[in-house]
Amino acid sequence: MAFPIQRLRRLRRTETLRRMVRETRLSVDQLIYPLFITAGQGVQEPIGAMPGNYRWSLDRLPGEIEEIASLGIPAVLLFGIPADKDPEATGAWHERGIVQEALRVVKGAAPELVAVADTCLCEYTSHGHCGRLDERGQVLNDATLELLVRTAVAQAAAGADIIAPSDMMDGRVAAIRAGLDANGFDQIPIMSYAAKFASGFYGPFREAAGSTPAFGDRRGYQMDPPNRREALREVLLDIEEGADIVMVKPAVAYLDIIRDVREAVPHPVAAYHVSGEFSMIKAAAANGWIDEQRVATETLTSIARAGADLIITYYAKDVAGWIS
Repeated sequence: MAFPIQRLRRLRRTETLRRMVRETRLSVDQLIYPLFITAGQGVQEPIGAMPGNYRWSLDRLPGEIEEIASLGIPAVLLFGIPADKDPEATGAWHERGIVQEALRVVKGAAPELVAVADTCLCEYTSHGHCGRLDERGQVLNDATLELLVRTAVAQAAAGADIIAPSDMMDGRVAAIRAGLDANGFDQIPIMSYAAKFASGFYGPFREAAGSTPAFGDRRGYQMDPPNRREALREVLLDIEEGADIVMVKPAVAYLDIIRDVREAVPHPVAAYHVSGEFSMIKAAAANGWIDEQRVATETLTSIARAGADLIITYYAKDVAGWIS
């Protein structure tokens, strides 16, 4: 008895047919664009390791925000580069801190744009670690929570629509949730960097933000890359503590983690297509080895296919133009 050949190719024959049966669709609505805000005036400083990205001073920021909003990108993620740093990360939580000032600019230029505030201390500490240190140079978990709460409350007061703690201190989501609620910001959601790995893909970001530790590294508080089950524990703990959105970082090297999280929780899942993942595509494209648009779109589609609802990516502006 002869069996008919299954003709899977029939629905691949034309671009229109392929579009009609496409299982995963990449949308501008999924994208969050990271921005680096620096002290000074008249600054639009190119970031060498991240072509097409810049450090922006507050006075140059409105034009960039208006362009982002005009492309239909729904959200930006703000990182601050302060003029001065100290052991207490004062620039992170001060009322006139660089991100707080940037939040006011963003909401003034495009009120409908969702402003996400990265809530961490490494860009603001003189030692480059994500919290207070003891006499041995180890990060103090519980003492750091106080500064993170101060930072989150200051960011919410300045207009942040979402608070995004990225420090990986134990218990920080619960502490921030309690601090926001106690200060009248119970309506502000938390997007936690729930499974943030101690990755080698962060190098270009650290150049951009000036956040390389003065000594040691962050492996004592960020996740160990070989661990899979632990990532789910981190995610479930953050949800229990009050996280509204959970994030996996990096994305491309951790697609299995994104899938695990997507299958385990009903919450929105975000993934951070980090600087190293972005810069590798840029470098290969600059050498003529790959088609940048095709590879970047394919990469972001893989992140969505793994289960991410939201994608933080330095390609957001490009993608908005490519798929509009």
